[in-house]
Amino acid sequence: MNHTVQTFFTPVSTNRPPNYEMLKEEHEVAALGAPHNPAPPTFTVIHIRSETSVPDHVVWSLFNTLFMSSCCLGFIAFTYSVKSRDRNMVGDLTGAQSNASTAKCLNIWALILGIIMTILLIIIPILILQAYQ
Repeated sequence: MNHTVQTFFTPVSTNRPPNYEMLKEEHEVAALGAPHNPAPPTFTVIHIRSETSVPDHVVWSLFNTLFMSSCCLGFIAFTYSVKSRDRNMVGDLTGAQSNASTAKCLNIWALILGIIMTILLIIIPILILQAYQ
């Protein structure tokens, strides 16, 4: 058995004997020695969820659904936007990013096709009226 002996020095300037608490502490340290804990120390890891949110493009999709309805791309983009928002609420950031990317792509195409169709709806009647005059 491994015994460790530790000597405690009392101040020489005091001519008082050591009190009971000091003697008790010396005895406990001498009797216990070094801590004997065979188990490794355990650690607790706390994951703090960062407040990163993925842009879901719901407003843009709703705008494309209501005003630029070319081939229903705005409505499909709106469904992917809602799916992205749901994935973000659950905490699935990769799924949210994937759905948001799809919604963004569909919104870009819906916007481009909507602008082209609007321009054509303005230019074609003007060209037809000029041809008949």
